[in-house]
Amino acid sequence: MSARYNVQKALELIFSDVQQDNSDSEEEVVSEEEDGEEYNPEHDESSSEEEENAEAERETFLSKNSKITWFSEAYDQHGREAEQNVIKMTPGPTRYAVSHAHDIVSTFYLFITPAIEKIILEMTNLEGFRKNGDSWKKMDETDLRAYLGLLILAGVYRSRGEAAASLWDAESGRPIFRATMPLKLFHTYSRLLRFDNRESRPARRVTDKLAAIREVWDKWVERLPYLYNPGPDVTVDEQLVPFRGRCPFRQYMPSKPAKYGIKSWVACDAKSSYAWKMQVYTGKLTSGGPEKNQGMRVVLDVTEGLRGHNVTCDNFFTSYELGQQLLKRKITMVGTVRKNKPELPPALLATKEREVFSSKFAFTPTTTLVSYIPKKNKNVVLLSTLHTDAGISDREDRKPSIILDYNCNKGGVDNLDKVIGTYSCRRMTARWPLVIFHNIIDVSSYNAFVIWREINPTWMPRKQNKRRVFLEQLGKALVTPLIERRKHFPRTEASAAVVKAIQSAGTPDQPEDPAATATAPAGASKRKRCQFCPPKKDCKTHTVCSRCKKYICKSCAFAYCPTCAN
Repeated sequence: MSARYNVQKALELIFSDVQQDNSDSEEEVVSEEEDGEEYNPEHDESSSEEEENAEAERETFLSKNSKITWFSEAYDQHGREAEQNVIKMTPGPTRYAVSHAHDIVSTFYLFITPAIEKIILEMTNLEGFRKNGDSWKKMDETDLRAYLGLLILAGVYRSRGEAAASLWDAESGRPIFRATMPLKLFHTYSRLLRFDNRESRPARRVTDKLAAIREVWDKWVERLPYLYNPGPDVTVDEQLVPFRGRCPFRQYMPSKPAKYGIKSWVACDAKSSYAWKMQVYTGKLTSGGPEKNQGMRVVLDVTEGLRGHNVTCDNFFTSYELGQQLLKRKITMVGTVRKNKPELPPALLATKEREVFSSKFAFTPTTTLVSYIPKKNKNVVLLSTLHTDAGISDREDRKPSIILDYNCNKGGVDNLDKVIGTYSCRRMTARWPLVIFHNIIDVSSYNAFVIWREINPTWMPRKQNKRRVFLEQLGKALVTPLIERRKHFPRTEASAAVVKAIQSAGTPDQPEDPAATATAPAGASKRKRCQFCPPKKDCKTHTVCSRCKKYICKSCAFAYCPTCAN
């Protein structure tokens, strides 16, 4: 039976149907414009299933302090290389270093600048006049350079623990030492060498424990980054200079071979071990309290000025907060982590029931954490802001790529210590400022070698002892000016021969003095038989006549005054 409607109700039904049709057509138009494809009901079901599976597979770990949530799966990061991995400086010597490194000596004096020499000379002469009064002979640049040259040569000859008297010994010593300066003068320079005014030091030492050498240290440290740009990998670590004397900031480090010494923070290039920045650790603050977040402060200080590099450091420095601070500077970080750090999730620290050579990863959008089991019930934890995936090598031990990169770049500062210790110029002393100065000479000579080797890649090809030859040539070049101006010959024949050879080589074209008719040595300094003695006597000599150029021994020669010689 059909329903009956009045006119008003029939109109309401008609208008409601028309509005419903219009709304359906609008929804269809909008969906076609947004999707650009036909509607597929199976698509919604599959996408919802994928999201549910991804959430189910991605396991979450909460850190010890409950502030960081780590995930077991890596974040998908596609596209161009991250900005923090783009280096904008050309690795190697800077343009200034290339334009000023003409020879080995000039390369070394890129670090020991005239300003540093001026401070040392001024303060040493001040101390010399204070100690010796008017009898003090003023030290000049030639004296200072010869003193540095002898220190370098002592390191070349591996005589760091040898007494200086044995180096000057007439029979077993090296002739170059006696030829340069007397042993007594060398000891005097070592005893009186100063880097500041001793009278004003107490006032400065109240706020600065390094006051005795602060000005020289600061001028030297600012030269290091000015002459060389590090490569993509930089190592930050500590250096311990051996010293057992009295020092207000001497450190005890049982893990180091020397155990006692002066500690420095060093940032160096991981490939060449060039010391790029250094900072002496002077102990606790003047307030007396321990410094908080010291490792993070040190890394931020010694890496200031870098951009696009990767920093490798050990567990003393590494922390999650440090990685975030370095990312703000466009610098990544790889390092081991101490297991008591609050940012670590307990799930990664557990070692029970884990297979040997297995790895467990945890991720945040910017950081990767890996726990590796090298042997049963022992794990190693590393943190990286450079790696974004769970990469594992094909080696037998299945080490993660984070560990391989860390092992490749962690030894920059350790290698610097090794190469410096091989030919170190350090001498026995009870004064800690002199210990720091010896370390300045060692690091400067090695950095100069790195710059010289990269500027001149064809220098001494196929040679294994390049650095020893470099240091030997540097030391001899530094002592040569003092030997050339020496007026009196040493007593030993070998040292006198060195002086004569250098002086004759330095002035080959000068006319000879008539007074030295029978004593002038030949330019070639050859040793031949005396041409006036009987052949049976077989008397050998270096001396030649200045006129006829015949070889003549002292027994056959005659000494004349200038008037008679003419």
